[in-house]
Amino acid sequence: MPTAELALMLIIFESILPIFLLVLLGVALKRSPLINGTFWEGLEQCGYYVLFPALLFHTLATADFSSMEISAIAVTAVAAVVAMCGLVLALWPVLRRIGVPASAFSSVFQTATRWNAFIALAIAQKIAGDYGLTVVALVMAAIILPINFINVGVLLRFSGAHMGFGTFALRIITNPMIISCLLGVLVNQLGIPIYAPLMTTIDLVARAALSLGLIAVGAGLRVSDALKPHPLVLFSTVLKLAFFPVVMIGAALMAGVTGPAITLLGLSAGVPTAMNGYILAKKMGGDAELYAATATVQTVFSFLTIPLVLMAAGQFAAG
Repeated sequence: MPTAELALMLIIFESILPIFLLVLLGVALKRSPLINGTFWEGLEQCGYYVLFPALLFHTLATADFSSMEISAIAVTAVAAVVAMCGLVLALWPVLRRIGVPASAFSSVFQTATRWNAFIALAIAQKIAGDYGLTVVALVMAAIILPINFINVGVLLRFSGAHMGFGTFALRIITNPMIISCLLGVLVNQLGIPIYAPLMTTIDLVARAALSLGLIAVGAGLRVSDALKPHPLVLFSTVLKLAFFPVVMIGAALMAGVTGPAITLLGLSAGVPTAMNGYILAKKMGGDAELYAATATVQTVFSFLTIPLVLMAAGQFAAG
């Protein structure tokens, strides 16, 4: 590798290192006697219902979309997610033929198509500031509905879980991430005024979201699962960390996205899977153990693959 590329690789690596150090801090604290074990469930709930929604709402409500290719970015994100979901579903006949259970396939599907927005937002802020936060939050606003509908639908189909349409719809529309994204976009686009002290309070809450969220990600990892990964774990890891970014960057180029947005779209696809999919797998009859192992292995490998994705996407962004 040429010296210039090595230097760029080092810059990217060092820029995302603090994010992974926070994840490692979560791993260490979870296993430390200093913190009561009941803290972690509370932190997850606080992040899910308060911290992360506050971050998404504040980012989208205050974002300047005037210089941003909103439509192209949103179309790219949705198209890439739908294409990736279709490609993974197309693998089911082959996987079934070689003996992969349906419940295991539901976890392969989830871990190959979901993404950890905590990590994506943290890295985006580190490499591109407020612009990076806005682009990734916009991606999340665009795909959060389709990705949840598709993943819950796949779980219903392959895990044998039973859920009425009413329950399914209620679970989607009461998702705090979806609500916060929609409210943030509405406030921004309609120019709805928010009482300044209230917005300052939301901002203060939002500032705690990324650091605590990354610590919670680390606390949820199971290090032993990374030592002897199952072949399905490695298969899903390749799909998520290598193939999904290719699909996303390709969709971005076809949609006419230009500049740093291409890099940020590649980043959104190149981060590991979301930890909340484990809870969904556990509640709906999926292979939760496989999901947990895959999430751990993907997080470990992403420390090496994300710099490569950023470098490759950066080449396209530079023209």
